[in-house]
Amino acid sequence: MPNPKRRHSKARTRSRRAHFKAQESGLTTCPTTGEVHLTHRAYWHNGKLYYKGKVVMEKATA
Repeated sequence: MPNPKRRHSKARTRSRRAHFKAQESGLTTCPTTGEVHLTHRAYWHNGKLYYKGKVVMEKATA
């Protein structure tokens, strides 16, 4: 595997890494419940599992 012949400077390394930034997580608000959740993920709200604004399942009560 090839290796660099000379050492890269700190400025060169840091300027390359400057483009790697933290991204915002894909949060959205459900129009049905008003709950904030991750996009394309099911989430629980008041004992019901919602996906795309619709109830998918309810918790079983024992």
